[in-house]
Amino acid sequence: MTPFAIAGIQMQVSAVHSNVEGMLQRLDILMARFPWTQMVLFSELAPFGPLPRYAQPFMNDTLERFCNAARHHRVWLIPGSMFEMGLDGKIYNTSAVINPAGEIVSSYRKMFPFRPYEAEVEGGTEFCIFDVPDVGRFGVSICYDIWFPETTRQLTSAGVEVLLHPVLTGTTDRDAELAIARATAAQFQCYVFDVNGLGAGGVGKSCVVDPSAHVLHQSAGQEDLFPIEVDLDVVRRQRETGMKGLGQVLKSFRDRTVDFSVYDRNSGADGYLKTLGPLELSGQGSRAGIHVGHTGETAPQTRHGHNLHVTAPDLSKGAI
Repeated sequence: MTPFAIAGIQMQVSAVHSNVEGMLQRLDILMARFPWTQMVLFSELAPFGPLPRYAQPFMNDTLERFCNAARHHRVWLIPGSMFEMGLDGKIYNTSAVINPAGEIVSSYRKMFPFRPYEAEVEGGTEFCIFDVPDVGRFGVSICYDIWFPETTRQLTSAGVEVLLHPVLTGTTDRDAELAIARATAAQFQCYVFDVNGLGAGGVGKSCVVDPSAHVLHQSAGQEDLFPIEVDLDVVRRQRETGMKGLGQVLKSFRDRTVDFSVYDRNSGADGYLKTLGPLELSGQGSRAGIHVGHTGETAPQTRHGHNLHVTAPDLSKGAI
């Protein structure tokens, strides 16, 4: 057995003032109550909330305070993420990984900002993978990244066994995101720690999922400190023998007989995607995707190679 105790902290996040003091206080409480915790994960943008105007250089006084706290408690610490003002003048959503010596060992810029809503935020291009000595391999993705399985595919193909996933989801798609977290755990045979915030930081419902898609913990809509001891030998066993002795999905992907042309931007296999219109916010009463013409008729469509022409009902004649 290779046990390792990871705690999520689901807490109230403000958009108008710093949350750093509250984070440090909750970390102190967590470690006083559960001193066996070895790693702590906060939610996305927990320190300063969801407004890019608080962006600052990556190395800053706040990160120094988090490094000191990790050293004091002798824990691995991922303090959510912060908006970073890069040297290139662009804004990134960046997470730091701090070891128990208080050293920043890795960082990660969110690859998929929640566009078109986060149009001012730039996407990162580098993956975050780090090893905890004598324990296993960990990877970080942030919120919307998990909707793109390619991100987790890259991490787990490099041996990641635990996906650390800070989120800030305050929208009506949180249940869909929870379903994706479970599917991700099963598809990639890994643990998923999905930590959301409250208030301006989200609607809560943080969860921890094991490699069999079993939910080990599900928070509700209030503050929650939840340390969970995981066993990484479970990951290794399942990757070798399959989930419940069944699907060996990582090995099946390794031994695949097909290369996916959709990932070649010059192949033309993604031609349909180019018809979907620009990535932009919809206006009130938008009928994008419905293809309604000015004459009250829908534009010609094709299905399976056949032209279709559908006429809209004439409501003036009592049609229903």
